[in-house]
Amino acid sequence: MSPVLAGVLQLLALMAALALAYVPLGNYLARVYSSPRHLRIEKWIYKGIGADPDTEMRWPAYLRGVLAFSVAGVLFLYLLQRLQGVLPGSLGFASIDPDQAFNTAASFVANTNWQSYYGEQAMGHVVQTAGLAVQNFVSAAVGIAVAVALVRGFARSRTGELGNFWADLVRGVVRVLVPIAVVGAVILVACGVIQNFSGIHEVGQFPGGTQEWNGGAVASQEVIKELGTNGGGYFNANSAHPFENPTPFTNLFEIFLILLIPVALTRTFGVMTGSVRQGYAILATMATIWLSFVALMMWTEFAHHGPALQAAGGAMEGKEVRFGIGGSSIFAVSTTLTSTGAVDSFHSSYTGLGGGITMLGMMLGEIAPGGVGSGLYGMLVMAVIAVFVAGLMVGRTPEYLGKKIGTREIKFAACYILITPALVLVFTAAAMALPTPGDSMTNSGAHGFSEILYAYTSASNNNGSAFAGLNADTQWFNTTLGLAMLLGRFLPMVFVLALAGSLARQQPVPATKGTLRTEKPLFSGLLVGAVLIITGLTYFPALALGPLAEGLA
Repeated sequence: MSPVLAGVLQLLALMAALALAYVPLGNYLARVYSSPRHLRIEKWIYKGIGADPDTEMRWPAYLRGVLAFSVAGVLFLYLLQRLQGVLPGSLGFASIDPDQAFNTAASFVANTNWQSYYGEQAMGHVVQTAGLAVQNFVSAAVGIAVAVALVRGFARSRTGELGNFWADLVRGVVRVLVPIAVVGAVILVACGVIQNFSGIHEVGQFPGGTQEWNGGAVASQEVIKELGTNGGGYFNANSAHPFENPTPFTNLFEIFLILLIPVALTRTFGVMTGSVRQGYAILATMATIWLSFVALMMWTEFAHHGPALQAAGGAMEGKEVRFGIGGSSIFAVSTTLTSTGAVDSFHSSYTGLGGGITMLGMMLGEIAPGGVGSGLYGMLVMAVIAVFVAGLMVGRTPEYLGKKIGTREIKFAACYILITPALVLVFTAAAMALPTPGDSMTNSGAHGFSEILYAYTSASNNNGSAFAGLNADTQWFNTTLGLAMLLGRFLPMVFVLALAGSLARQQPVPATKGTLRTEKPLFSGLLVGAVLIITGLTYFPALALGPLAEGLA
């Protein structure tokens, strides 16, 4: 079988699996976040944290819950790392330095999982399981909760209430993430992913020293790493490591986990707003962008330029032979068009244009299908922008799902789409202008610039993947990337929840003959165009200096 055909068959199998899960999971999520009932274990949790799950919250109260919970998470994870040296199960590893502890705490709480450390050489079992793995669950649940709050803003009328953050958070963990993660972990263990609490073992001796590996609860962390679009690996090689991702089947299964909830949430959106066709329109937009990026990535990586690439069947540098170009391309696109950041190959080794595709996927705002929750609310904000543009074209007040998009709403949407590009470009410019950060670049010229640009794009968009040629374990990068991750995660949430509150207070406007039909293919095409044009105008100069210059050289 040719490598190209193998890649296409993997793509078709993945799409079929997602199609089978779409309706049942999407309907289940809608029931979870609409049910008035509370499970017994949920009642125990509410009692323990002192929360009343039946109290409705307006957007400022909902936001305070998000921020308070996240601040507590940062402090807990920071202290856990700083105390690692005296904790049991530390495998003899020392406590983490302050700047790296801040970076890691910000990273995992912000659902970014950027890692400036070698996981198997720095973090013991307690930090990995009680700290990092826990944040993989709760940070993903926070993203879903904010997305559900925005959906309620569209679905409700003449009220500013968006639900209860604590109820949404607990339900996301207890009813959604944990059950799927348990099943997924069993599948991964059956396929060869390790799951233990063993210590450090010497596995070989070499002229330069010895080779040592430590075990860990890898399967359970691996499954939520992908399912929650987190991305932080137990080992430095991430999903390229055979202990995390041993076979082509596990590779495809992990891609399925990455896309599962973001895709299903479009169905949830349609069910909760009373129009499943609206959900299909959002899904079609996401699928169009995702499939286009996969096709472009496969084309750039399979293109035969020179005898070395012809002999290897494509650009195999930095890719695992057990996955090949097809599986690696699908993984790279899926992980950068979501906020996952996991890697089964090194993006720095991709062709110039291939590396640009991974960057552009993050620059789109990771909305195709995006992270758990963040992908849906990011795409809905872009839908508000697209409706507003369409209204300007025909000279009519823009409406979306029966809600008028007025001055207040468009200001919130505009602020949302400007925050992340501002963080990326300002931090990148500062790093390139100052003398010290440039010392961390492995390469010079366009590729070196791409390393810096990729790092801040990844951090600000809460992705977490890296070009792998940048030494980010410095005080400058640990601090600035940590700030970029926190600001890039929580500032957009402010405007999403404010938009949700504004929409929930409105009275629905009845549809007329002049109303833009947002469930039609025409609107999906307009939405795709809006996403690409806004992103292209924002990032094109920076892309031209980096991956485009390298790819066209």
